[in-house]
Amino acid sequence: MMSRSTRRRLWVPGSVIVGAGPSGLATAACLKEKGIPSLILERANCIASLWQHKTYDRLRLHLPKNFCELPLLPFPKDFPTYPTKQQFISYLESYAKHFDLEPAYNNTVVSAEFDEGCGFWRVRTGVGLKGDQETEYVCQWLIVATGENAEEIVPEFEGMDKFLGPVVHTSSYRRGDCFQGKSVLVVGCGNSGMEVSLDLCNHNACPSLVVRDSVHVLPQEMLGRSTFGLAMQLLKWFPVRLVDRFLLVISRIMLGNTAQLGLPRPKIGPLELKSITGKTPVLDVGTLAQIRTGKIKVVRGIKRLMRNAVEFVDGMVENFDAIILATGYRSTAPAWLKGKNLSSEEDGFPSKPFPDGWKGHNGLYAVGFTKRGLLGTSMDARRIAEDIEKQWKVRAVQFQGLC
Repeated sequence: MMSRSTRRRLWVPGSVIVGAGPSGLATAACLKEKGIPSLILERANCIASLWQHKTYDRLRLHLPKNFCELPLLPFPKDFPTYPTKQQFISYLESYAKHFDLEPAYNNTVVSAEFDEGCGFWRVRTGVGLKGDQETEYVCQWLIVATGENAEEIVPEFEGMDKFLGPVVHTSSYRRGDCFQGKSVLVVGCGNSGMEVSLDLCNHNACPSLVVRDSVHVLPQEMLGRSTFGLAMQLLKWFPVRLVDRFLLVISRIMLGNTAQLGLPRPKIGPLELKSITGKTPVLDVGTLAQIRTGKIKVVRGIKRLMRNAVEFVDGMVENFDAIILATGYRSTAPAWLKGKNLSSEEDGFPSKPFPDGWKGHNGLYAVGFTKRGLLGTSMDARRIAEDIEKQWKVRAVQFQGLC
């Protein structure tokens, strides 16, 4: 093992930001606008690697663009209300160029620890693919911007090693043309599972959707406005439970009783459930219509896998050619962030509930862990930059006093 003395050690006069996704870019831009330098460390070879390499082609932003723009730079006016995946990537690339953000790519952080002795953070990156030397970055402020969706969650099922067909995570799914005419089981009924099922249906595959628990499905728009935007306006005037009741009444009128389609609703309303658990309601973009026609079949939870079939918890057995896991992602922060300074070692999310989870101790911050999408990311980025600016100014005054 390489000793600390043989590593290259670099001082960063500002903050180290781990992650060059929307969260890292937004925070770096906010800091730069205040004249504070930062260094972005990114394990991949590009910005927003999740969006560029691990998302399906039909993906669009689920919320209107005005709720998804990053600080200090709006979306182009000619972008549609719900930008496509490629449009969003183009926006992020323009964002990085506009603020002259140049992440240090192919730098995987293997540990980050606050050194009580010197009062700074030591952030260590591993040896690269080319055999690069390990580097230790020393900084006053560390910003965890790896986000909620850094690593795929792949569940284990009995008999998984016996199933003969492909079992892939949605991070490897691009489009449904290669599944034409095949029977495909989609595991997970969140937004990704619903959209992948619809995409498979549009490519003449035969998808079945695993719905293990209750789920709120809302129309993407209601009363001529985005459901999210309407809910945000109503929350300014009414309590969350009353707004939930309104959303559910309108959804029942527009979508019918989803329980009859095999999609029972939770007892808690969608907004209240989101605030308590972080579980996002599904915004329907056409999947329910295909479930009604029978082109997408709803099935119960998986009991076990067999060579060419799946047995479900209700005893039903069906044959499948492939399985797609729409089972989400997890944070990687617990693997490299040392100490219980800010986040839980179990899931990597801040220990403090929203809206206070962005700040830890000893100059540690987290951005993009609000479970409130890009809107939460922008809020965190602004708060972090404002907080660091206060400390930056104090240090500047102290330095001038010494001169």
